[in-house]
Parts: sequence; C-alpha cells; structure tokens
Amino acid sequence: MKVTVYVRRRPEIADPQGTAVSRALADLGYGQAKVRINKEIVLEMPDASRDEVEAKVTEMCEVLLANPVMDDFEIRIDG
Repeated sequence: MKVTVYVRRRPEIADPQGTAVSRALADLGYGQAKVRINKEIVLEMPDASRDEVEAKVTEMCEVLLANPVMDDFEIRIDG
C-alpha cells in the first residue's frame, strides 16, 4: 500500500531554508516571493488494513518523520 506523508512547518514557526531560497530568488532577479519548504515522504507499506496502516504511519510521524513541536503532517493512503 502506498502512503504519502506531507510534513509542513507550522505557519507561526520560522522557516530559515525558505527564507534563504526567497533571498536567493530575489538576488537572481525573480523578485520577492514568500517561500516555505515542505517535505513529501512516500512509503510502501506491507498489506494490512487501511486502519492499521494509518495508525502505524501516524506513530511513525509522531516519533520520527515530523517534529511534533514545529510541524504538522497529513497522511494520504492510496490503495
């Protein structure tokens, strides 16, 4: 089963990587743009029920894939 996890920095948390990219784009002549850098993580999970996969991936996000203090995450299950 294919699972995609989207990890996004919370809006109130600074995004230094996004700020650096924004400055670089301006320096290259592309104008000022607000940039936020997010992560997309794709997992291939063994066959199990949808509920079991969602519970396991949620636990993975809370333990390793997302920082619970700074990030929000969204899970999409295909299949």
